[in-house]
Amino acid sequence: MDITNKKILVCDDSILARKQLMDAIKEEAEGGTFIEGVNGQDAVDKYKAEKPDIVFMDIVMPEKDGTTALAEIKEFDKDAVIIIVSSVGTQEQLKKAIQLGAKDFIQKPFEKNQIKEIIELRLGGK
Repeated sequence: MDITNKKILVCDDSILARKQLMDAIKEEAEGGTFIEGVNGQDAVDKYKAEKPDIVFMDIVMPEKDGTTALAEIKEFDKDAVIIIVSSVGTQEQLKKAIQLGAKDFIQKPFEKNQIKEIIELRLGGK
């Protein structure tokens, strides 16, 4: 799948989690520019600066959690495509993320086919 002109923001406070997600995306799609964020505030700042096509974001992060960052990004850009990728989110947090406009939720550890489906669905890959 070719995503050459797409920007992908991957935001997680764990460098390992970011790398695993980026590697999984790279296995399914070629091209694409990756932007890394390390916390919720970083996600908001980088979204505003880069306007990525899709955001993969953890919920539990320092400085600003994923649901707060999600709300701020959606306020800035109501069409933002944000996918929550989390292992420890509570049902309440997940419900809140969906209400705030998250497009999908992936539970860690994720399966590569989940990443493929989201890339195809959200970035229009073939």
